[in-house]
Amino acid sequence: MKKNKFKYSDDNKRYHTLNYFYKHKFNSKVFKVSLNAGFSCPNIDGTVGYGGCIYCSKSGSGEFAGNIEDSILHQFSSVKTMMLNKWPEAKYIGYFQARTNTYAPVEQLKKVYEPILRQDGVVGLNIGTRADAISDECLDYLEDLNERCFLTVELGLQTIHEETTKLINRCHSLQCFEDMVKKLRDRNINVVVHIINGLPLEDKDKMIETVKYLNKLDIQGIKIHMLSILKDTPLENYYKENKFHILTKEEYIDIVINQLEELRPEIVIHRITGDPKLEDLIEPKWLVKKFCVLNDIDKEMVKRDVYQGDKIHG
Repeated sequence: MKKNKFKYSDDNKRYHTLNYFYKHKFNSKVFKVSLNAGFSCPNIDGTVGYGGCIYCSKSGSGEFAGNIEDSILHQFSSVKTMMLNKWPEAKYIGYFQARTNTYAPVEQLKKVYEPILRQDGVVGLNIGTRADAISDECLDYLEDLNERCFLTVELGLQTIHEETTKLINRCHSLQCFEDMVKKLRDRNINVVVHIINGLPLEDKDKMIETVKYLNKLDIQGIKIHMLSILKDTPLENYYKENKFHILTKEEYIDIVINQLEELRPEIVIHRITGDPKLEDLIEPKWLVKKFCVLNDIDKEMVKRDVYQGDKIHG
């Protein structure tokens, strides 16, 4: 067994968890409050494409975001009220999750971002968006936000492979993504990248190649998802017609561990599995047992005696 404990862990975790990061940055329990501000997306409305990414649900990947019928402040207060009972001293981060949350004029963005920032206990914002949906004016505003709070911009990438990108109707290039990462980092804004394992046309090697590419960029975090085939999505129809291979839980765990070994230890792992709603999920059914997946990743890393970054540092 290796003698040195993983640098970014206070417990048995062998990768850099978001919980560890928040605990050491804020010295407090921190909650992300998922919000739905009702934004659209440039590959839904025809700006770059129609229909959205083929896996995207009607909620725009915001299944656990707030109710779009409620105001932003009502959405935030509902979650905060529940959390206060258990952690009265907790801090909060407003997470604009559903669809593309910079895809609007800056004045409209201010109307939803600023009220959240003014709430007691809020220390920052996480903004989920696309690399092709951040204007220069928006970059200026994000830079201003970054000076006033702990700001993180989450960019969906999903894969570096062009054939897959076309299949999933992503509608922006890898170069566009890379350019936006640089623009954000030039302004000292933290970047978290979303990727998806199990996409059609991709094998284990291709999924690991995506992570190797990201490890060379100046990113601060990553979210690793397993592909969810959800009802009433174009992916549902594609799956019925093509019956491509769905990763087993064991295959997914193996791939994730290999990906973690390829990532610099300082990169924060914001997510390592998804948690779709059971009533919407077609495949894979094992994905609904989120904590079983997390526990099995931990157990397998112990069994293999591996840590995040192992394949970088020898």
